[in-house]
Amino acid sequence: MSATTERVLAAARKHIEEAPALLRRWIAINSYSRNVAGANAMADALERALALPELRIRRRPGREVGDHLLAHTDAWSRPDAAGVLLVGHHDTVFPPGAFEDCELRGSRLHGPGAVDMKGGLVVMRTALAALSDAGMLDALPLALISVADEEIGSGDSRPFLEECARRASAACVLELGRPGDAIVTRRKGAGAATVQARGRSAHAGNDHASGISAIRALARFIDAAESLTDPAAGRTVNVGVVAGGETRNSVPEQARCEVDFRFERAGEGEGMIAELDRLCRESGAASGAELALEAAIHHPAWERSADSDRLRRQYGRCAERAGLSSAEAPLVGGGSDANLIGALGVPTIDGLGPRGGGLHTKGEWVDLDSLAPKTEALLRFLVELGTQAS
Repeated sequence: MSATTERVLAAARKHIEEAPALLRRWIAINSYSRNVAGANAMADALERALALPELRIRRRPGREVGDHLLAHTDAWSRPDAAGVLLVGHHDTVFPPGAFEDCELRGSRLHGPGAVDMKGGLVVMRTALAALSDAGMLDALPLALISVADEEIGSGDSRPFLEECARRASAACVLELGRPGDAIVTRRKGAGAATVQARGRSAHAGNDHASGISAIRALARFIDAAESLTDPAAGRTVNVGVVAGGETRNSVPEQARCEVDFRFERAGEGEGMIAELDRLCRESGAASGAELALEAAIHHPAWERSADSDRLRRQYGRCAERAGLSSAEAPLVGGGSDANLIGALGVPTIDGLGPRGGGLHTKGEWVDLDSLAPKTEALLRFLVELGTQAS
């Protein structure tokens, strides 16, 4: 171990000891994506925690969501800087009153956002504070971005996120660590669609033949749409919301459904939208109803690249020294802001946050014992980059 690395890791010990208490305070802040006041309270707490002498903090107001935060060193702003962007989000999925408990059970801290992803934010903050104490932070071309709308697709923050990412030579996303601490180098793309069906109302008993059932037309579409699912090709279509009709004894004039679709490669999302549109037209022609599709891709596919794999191997060597794995994670269906950054061609790795489970459920938890090795791996990686740049 180099003297520089030893000095930084020694500086980290105090902050790692403080990390569980900091995480509990952050979990206690309800920062549901649509709770603007709560998300901004979490942004305030994060801003206070990042008030290090070497960091400049920029706050971008959100529109109908909380504020987005960027903290960066002066070295990050140099035109020739080959900067590293640390990526997180401070919004969570449960509205006020739905799930606000925080409970320690052994080494597992249960609570909303514990691992998705306030635990990752704590790892990043701990690493930056240690670099500051060791006198190394100022020289690193480094930035941390945390957005307030990742859980609802990063629609508002995307321009800000992409603006920052284009300045980076590498991005590290501190989402939940994968089983075995495997490193994520690719994610499926994701899109959403809404289908509105319009039929013709009629009395279900006296004049049934005059009606056109919007629900029946939509059911035809749903069956055909979900048949587009092809696990071997990494393609899924899921209709998760259906609504329609007004009374039991009327032929329903209106119905609607909401569709989630996932895909592996760039360009496939547009093709899936075209197929869904075709199925709308075919279902309408077969039933006499009118079906209208509104669809968009909110997360482009992030495909594995040679540059991202090189970054994984570089980070992986540091992870191994911290007692973690350097393995590559298999492809899974969930998206993150790594999709947006990786699709720009920026070498990106994800899943560097602490271990945990129960995402988006009332059983969410983070393994407090994983905070130290995850912080150590990140610190070793950043110190190595700083050594290479000097």
